[in-house]
Amino acid sequence: MNEADVLRVIVVLIFILMMILAGAWAVRRSSLGRGGNPQALRVIATQNLGNRAWVTVVEVDNARLVLGVTSQQINLLHTMPPSPAAEAGARGPGHSDSTDPSRFTATLARALKRR
Repeated sequence: MNEADVLRVIVVLIFILMMILAGAWAVRRSSLGRGGNPQALRVIATQNLGNRAWVTVVEVDNARLVLGVTSQQINLLHTMPPSPAAEAGARGPGHSDSTDPSRFTATLARALKRR
């Protein structure tokens, strides 16, 4: 084997490695690597409560779940019906009312009062 053959083998190996990396990137970018609908679970809002503890509102299927999240466990605090905007399908990518902190605080206070 001369230098040209060794160089050719190295170039082919680098090309194969680049193709593998490009394929992995493409699968990760698309939803091919994920099962089901990637929008089936949406985090609506999160509020930090202190040292590694959060209250999070998550929208799953036709319900909004209020979850208590710590570093050790996740607890279901309350189940709410879906928001009217989600039912009507009116929520678009530029819609930011669902992440308004004052709205989240009011929703959390109502949910805790019902408990």
